[in-house]
Amino acid sequence: MQSSEILNVLAHRYPFLLVDRIDIIERGRRVEGRKRVTGGEWFGPASGDPQISMPNLLVIESLAQTSAALLLDLVDAAAGVVGYFAAIERVRLREPARAGDTLVLTVELASFRRGIARLKGVATVKGRRVASASFTTIVRAAT
Repeated sequence: MQSSEILNVLAHRYPFLLVDRIDIIERGRRVEGRKRVTGGEWFGPASGDPQISMPNLLVIESLAQTSAALLLDLVDAAAGVVGYFAAIERVRLREPARAGDTLVLTVELASFRRGIARLKGVATVKGRRVASASFTTIVRAAT
């Protein structure tokens, strides 16, 4: 999925869209996306300083946004659905993602029953784990 297709899936827009593209979708199992961290992001000055880092909470939000591509295959997306980020557990924040890094966002589905998805996400930069979390998303029909 390129950025234009991601805009059809998520209600988020710049500056709150934290996924640049989706590379891999294994239906009902896992999804992998990417986010390029730049010095011109809204959360840091536009100086290009390599010490600018993406806040860890936004890395977790990137994982949650990436999971939307996985959840679309589990429900009838044509009927119109809304995903509610309900819980976050087992959060591990290791090191910051700095300007110039590309975050690789991998989300796996642990279970999906009655509209409740339990997911596990890992964000890495060059193979190093930046953050990980388990989270719960509730998927309901849009009203």
